Amino acid sequence: MSEDAFNMSVRKFLKEVGVTSQRKIEETVREERIGSKTLKVRMTLTADGTGLNHVVDGEIELP
Repeated sequence: MSEDAFNMSVRKFLKEVGVTSQRKIEETVREERIGSKTLKVRMTLTADGTGLNHVVDGEIELP
């Protein structure tokens, strides 16, 4: 696989993650009563057959 094809494949995956994750977060905020001004979130990235385990923690300010 060429470096360009690999790069495009990674970008396509990350775009899908970003779009679907944003939808799920928005649905959750709309449908549930969240009793704080921030939503604590965590994203975990793993890859089957590898030792990849990357965790990103964050907070999203709510309206």
